[in-house]
Amino acid sequence: MSGRTAPEAPSLAAADFVAALTTRQAPLVPKGLTTRRGAPDASRFAIYRNNVHVSLVEALGKRFPVTRQLVGDEFFRGMAREFVQAVKPRSPVLLRYGTEFPAFVAAFAPADTVPYLGDVARIEVAVSEAYHAAEAPVLDMAALSALDPERLGDMVIDAHPAARFVRSAFPVGTIWSNHQIEPAKPICEWTGEDVLITRPKAEIGLTVPPPADASFVAALLSGRPFTQAAEAAIEADPAFDFGRALVALIHLGAVVTVRERRKPHV
Repeated sequence: MSGRTAPEAPSLAAADFVAALTTRQAPLVPKGLTTRRGAPDASRFAIYRNNVHVSLVEALGKRFPVTRQLVGDEFFRGMAREFVQAVKPRSPVLLRYGTEFPAFVAAFAPADTVPYLGDVARIEVAVSEAYHAAEAPVLDMAALSALDPERLGDMVIDAHPAARFVRSAFPVGTIWSNHQIEPAKPICEWTGEDVLITRPKAEIGLTVPPPADASFVAALLSGRPFTQAAEAAIEADPAFDFGRALVALIHLGAVVTVRERRKPHV
C-alpha cells in the first residue's frame, strides 16, 4: 500500500530537556518537544518550567527554615532561585536537595551582612541528615565498662549514623535552637560554637560541648584513636576530663561501637 510517510519527529535529548527546565539561557522549548499536533507550545512549557523552579525553591525553604527566617521570605526566595539555576537535583527525592546550599550561601555576596548564615545552613543540613539517617543500636555503659582500659587508648569508635558535628565561629547551635520557638529568643552571648547533632530515642538533639570536649569529639568522629583525641582535647584545655567527656558522648547516643583500630596493610 502506497502513501505518504509522516515526517519523523525530532528526537528529544534528556539533557536538553533538563537544561531547558533549569537554565535561563536555554530555548523556551527544547528541540523535539511538541504537542500531539507536532508544534511546540511555549506557553505550556513555560508553566511547567515555572512549576519545577517553584517546587525546588519550596523544597529549599522546607529544608532550611531557620535560614529563611533569618533573612526573610523574599530574600530567601531570591537566593534560592539563584541556587536552583546553579545546582541541579541529583536525586528525585527532594528532601536531599540542597546539600551544597550552605557553601552557596556563604559565598552569596548579598548575604555578606549576615556572615553566620552559611553556618546556620550547615546546621540545617546536619539536622536533616541526622533525622533521616539509619537506625542503629547505641553503645551502653555496660559495654563501655567491659572494655579493657589498658587497650582503650588505641581504640576507635564507630559513630551512630545520625551523629553530625559542625564547628563555627558563630553561635549557630543557639541560633538554631532559639528559632524552634516563636518568637525566636535573642542571642545573649555572641561566641563561636561547636555543635554535636545526635538522635537519641528518635529525637534530634543539639549539644554545644565545651571547647576541650569539642576537640575530643571532632577527633573521634574523624577516626582518630582515643589517645590522639585526648591529646587534641588537652591541647585545647589542660584540665580536660577524659572519663567525663567519654561518658557524655555515650549518653548522647553518638557511639555504636568501640573497637580495635584496623592496622594498615603492609
